[in-house]
Amino acid sequence: MAEIILENMAHSYRANPRGDEDFALKRLHTVWEDGGAYALLGSSGCGKTTMLNIISGLLTPSQGRVLFDGKDVTSLPPEKRNIAQVFQFPVLYDTMTVFDNLAFPLRNRKVGEGEVRARVHEIAEILDLTPYLNKRASGLAADAKQKISLGRGLVRKDVAAILFDEPLTVIDPHLKWQLRRKLKEIHKQFKLTLIYVTHDQTEAMTFADKIAIMYDGSLLQIGAPDELFEDPAHTFVGYFIGSPGMNLLPCTLEGGDAVLASGRIRLDPAVAAKAGTGEFQIGIRPLYLELSDSEKPGALAGRVVSVENEGSTRIVTLTAGGARLKARVAEGRSVPADACWAVFPPERTKLFRDQALVK
Repeated sequence: MAEIILENMAHSYRANPRGDEDFALKRLHTVWEDGGAYALLGSSGCGKTTMLNIISGLLTPSQGRVLFDGKDVTSLPPEKRNIAQVFQFPVLYDTMTVFDNLAFPLRNRKVGEGEVRARVHEIAEILDLTPYLNKRASGLAADAKQKISLGRGLVRKDVAAILFDEPLTVIDPHLKWQLRRKLKEIHKQFKLTLIYVTHDQTEAMTFADKIAIMYDGSLLQIGAPDELFEDPAHTFVGYFIGSPGMNLLPCTLEGGDAVLASGRIRLDPAVAAKAGTGEFQIGIRPLYLELSDSEKPGALAGRVVSVENEGSTRIVTLTAGGARLKARVAEGRSVPADACWAVFPPERTKLFRDQALVK
């Protein structure tokens, strides 16, 4: 496997880019650790696939370098990088058997037939493909075909990394869960460097040890799922991670409080002391926003708009502080029928200056 470094890298599809708006990937420097399982998460058009194609060698970056274990591979084509890439739609040979599809990368490298057979059977067993080895790939379901695509990468022992570009898009939802679990098992067994591109946060959080969040060509934050949930480095991360996303309200600061049009919210004194100057917003997860049917100091007066029952929890939509807020209320706890007060615990209330988290 390999440690992958993107060193001061940026990319534009224009011949003569003049400003940040001309770059699909804005300048970044990041390290993908050897053996790490990463998800590259963001909305469509944010630069995820561009970054993946630069790592694989399908694109050469406009600026910067790509390093595999310290070796500069920026100008090397994909076949010289020892990577495997699994695309949104399975890439295989329909007229070949499953066995021959899995064996193809090894035979192409002149590996002995005995080793080919042993390796194919090993990977087929891991991917639950053994019953299909003698069947043609054309007759298999989409999930089995995607397993073959994955197996073609795993069958080689010299692979530096396996890159996934939204590989479960065409898969049935229940089978998606099974394949994600299988990928986790494979990562644990082989310690592969895996980079998984997706716009689905559920896929990212159930697959990856660390998630890289992208927005408008910029890499905003890399961290474990709980880190992104509890301490989003940017307002977009707060909004994008979680369902519903973080509540965000514009405010000003005064005497350690966040001041809104309809009230004041007490902040953690240590955070308020580091606020500085700029444009401010406070943020709180729906999980941590408390609702009360009686007035409390520092709470915002509001009104319940709707209640969605999710079984073990309910999502309450309310208007308060001139904004529309979401609160997640656990089963067994009461929900105000109409008028309510939204309580912001200081230790759970985040402060953002110019969209960046104040720590």
